[in-house]
Amino acid sequence: MKFAQPLVPARLERRYKRFLADAILKDGTKITAHCANSGAMLGCAPAGARIWLSPNTNPKAKLDWRWELVEVDDTLVGINTAHPNRIVETAIMEDRISELTGYQTLRREVAYGASSRIDLLAQDHPDRPGQNCYIEVKNVTLRQDGEARFPDAVTARGTKHLMELADMVRQGHRAVMLYLVQRDDCDQMALAHEIDPAYARAFSHAVEQGVEAYAYACSITLDHIRIAQPLPIRPPASYP
Repeated sequence: MKFAQPLVPARLERRYKRFLADAILKDGTKITAHCANSGAMLGCAPAGARIWLSPNTNPKAKLDWRWELVEVDDTLVGINTAHPNRIVETAIMEDRISELTGYQTLRREVAYGASSRIDLLAQDHPDRPGQNCYIEVKNVTLRQDGEARFPDAVTARGTKHLMELADMVRQGHRAVMLYLVQRDDCDQMALAHEIDPAYARAFSHAVEQGVEAYAYACSITLDHIRIAQPLPIRPPASYP
């Protein structure tokens, strides 16, 4: 995914009400930007952090800026959760995710389960006739002890998604939980079981039922965000 316009540097003052962030531009102008991230953003929103914004060209938008990146420990981190589905979709279409090659049809936001929409639905695989592939994408920004961690806050919605993916497997389809780590300084992925034990239990159950789980890091610059190398997922059994 290439940013449509050059990003503008700023200094973060504060993030508040989940979707708002006050920042100071290079010329000293104070602005309020839209923060497209409903998570806790642990470690990714310290006051004074270097951040990058994109100008909001939507005439209906209430704010002129969108928060895109933050620098954490000399690493760029993508915080905009509006991007992961597009990043993953592009990577699948370019055969950059080895576990998801061969599908002829790829659709976004398809209704399924109990009043849910799957992020991506892959269909028409020559070796899997009649079998759909339901792909749920989760954005990951939290890093602890060299590991990417998910979730960074309690997510009842995420737990529900895991249960619905397991149900798709029971119906004879393929289901994939894909964690997109929007940073490149992690050596593996792990569940933040101490933050949301219910999600960790639901993950273990879903995997036991046949849901596939993969994690991929990203290559991030001020110009683009792209899928990079796969990351191993630490087995739940290894947690304290």
